[in-house]
Amino acid sequence: MADFAQTVKQQADIVKVIGTYIRLRKAGAQNYSGLCPFHKEKSPSFSVHAGRQFYHCFGCGQSGDIFSFVSKIENLTFPEAVRSVAQKCGIPLPKREYNSPEEAAEAGVRRKLIDLHEAAAAWFQQQLTSPEGALAREYLAGRGVTPEAIRTFRIGYAPDNFNGLRDKLAPLADAETLRASGLFSSKDSEDQQGNAVPGRLYDRFRKRVMFPILNESGKVIAFTARTLDTGDKAGPKYINSPETPLYSKGQVLFNLDKAKAAMRQMDFALLVEGQMDCISVYMRGIQNVIATSGTAFTEMQVALLRRQTTNVVVNFDPDTAGANAAEKSIALLTEEGFTIKVVTLDGGLDPDRFIRERGVEAYAAAIRGARRQSDYLIERARQSFPGASSDAKIKAMNYLLPHIRRIPQKLERDQFAHDAAQKLGIDSAVLREELRQAALKRQDHVEVRAEVGIMAFERFFIEAACNDQKSPGEYQELHSNLREFDEKMRTATRSDWQQQVLPNLPVGLFEQLVVRQQGQDIEATGDTEEQRVLLRKVFLEAGESTRSHEQDMEIVKDLEIQTLRATIAQKRSLVGQAADRNSMEHIRVSQEILQLERKLRELECGA
Repeated sequence: MADFAQTVKQQADIVKVIGTYIRLRKAGAQNYSGLCPFHKEKSPSFSVHAGRQFYHCFGCGQSGDIFSFVSKIENLTFPEAVRSVAQKCGIPLPKREYNSPEEAAEAGVRRKLIDLHEAAAAWFQQQLTSPEGALAREYLAGRGVTPEAIRTFRIGYAPDNFNGLRDKLAPLADAETLRASGLFSSKDSEDQQGNAVPGRLYDRFRKRVMFPILNESGKVIAFTARTLDTGDKAGPKYINSPETPLYSKGQVLFNLDKAKAAMRQMDFALLVEGQMDCISVYMRGIQNVIATSGTAFTEMQVALLRRQTTNVVVNFDPDTAGANAAEKSIALLTEEGFTIKVVTLDGGLDPDRFIRERGVEAYAAAIRGARRQSDYLIERARQSFPGASSDAKIKAMNYLLPHIRRIPQKLERDQFAHDAAQKLGIDSAVLREELRQAALKRQDHVEVRAEVGIMAFERFFIEAACNDQKSPGEYQELHSNLREFDEKMRTATRSDWQQQVLPNLPVGLFEQLVVRQQGQDIEATGDTEEQRVLLRKVFLEAGESTRSHEQDMEIVKDLEIQTLRATIAQKRSLVGQAADRNSMEHIRVSQEILQLERKLRELECGA
């Protein structure tokens, strides 16, 4: 093996081999650079030297030769990596040697299982052309699947026969290997001692259109089968091969073997949900398309995708299941640092039907018009939690916060938060503060605080004092009047007026609002957490202001009117409780009430 490895290393071109996994760009006479496949990064720090035949990542420190690269990225042993590189370079393989009998046996089983799946695919293809395959051909033609697509994707037909495939493959392997392939089912039983007794094998797939699932090397490792039956006895519309030594559905991306070159060339992947969507799109010339086969993304699938690109356009089905799968996939891709856009097709159509009804040009235009993931998710939040109430806005925030927190880059998180605040009608500072608090506490939702009581007049005052839509002159005029009123109250030593007029405002908030600068962050206006909680409540519930500057200017007069009313009520209470109505104190307070009432009438009449 050592001599053969050296031969392969001398003949192989490390740039070409690594270039089949990641996108490389020339960065010098013999240097090439790209995004490292072994860690997350936005700027390329992975370098390959053509002359010296080695690679090195300046970000994570991974380095080595062509074999160590293939070994790491494919999770292969050294001998397997040597054979893989040899096959990529068209170098004939010597007779294989193994480190142990167990390793040799395991490799032998995998080779045999691949041979069985390749033979099964060929047999299914043959059955599709038979008289019994007429119904399957009719179904495929009705779905717009051309003969060329059938050949490209090796689509076949499993006849309505319990023994057809078993009889075909029985000469190729023993019963244990056939059972391990996942191509067959059996009705097992137990003996008298309770031991499992394997039952007779029969074909798992019957009367179904067969879609082969290939690994990254283009070898068949599993199948998806679509029923042609209708009614209660049809069974599930789609069934997949079970987990086998070859196949785990969370570790495979449908069509990756054919799409990876286009993905690297175009530097983005188009991710669809179903295999028919993928086939329809691919056969019309958009070849960077892959499918999840109806499941949400897994970490292993993300790792497979990262080798080709970190840009993804998601186009899942528009139904509830598709939207939920899209959200889960977006969440995982976001955590891994991918740039994501989302396509929403007109008319609620899936990609296959859209492209057949409206054509490839319309579909290509939809891809070009794909929305940023933030825009898509914000719109989902608006649709899921409509209305301008505080409750609806908090629910929308709780929906978005987990998505925002997953974004690795702080600037992108801030932009997402800003966009969400604007489109949901929430002060952006409030949303950023809630996001910050939730992140600090490792939470993915806004804390539901105890309801804070506030009167309509108090809300009117806060909104007027923080109305940044005014011109600078108008804003200055309002706050100048507020400062004059505050000074008047201080001169009159009426320190208790706020408890009477603005009883729900935390201590010190009035003074903070009076001196607030135009455009100041609402969160910075509050000096304590109690003040900030109240401000959040007001501006979470605030709709679009329709009051004029003249109406806001009445706030000072309203404050004085409310203060007079409260003072009169307080003094009347004292007079009512007086024991001696002829005392000088009683007469003095009564006269003060008369003066205050006169002033109140003047203000109210002038209002």
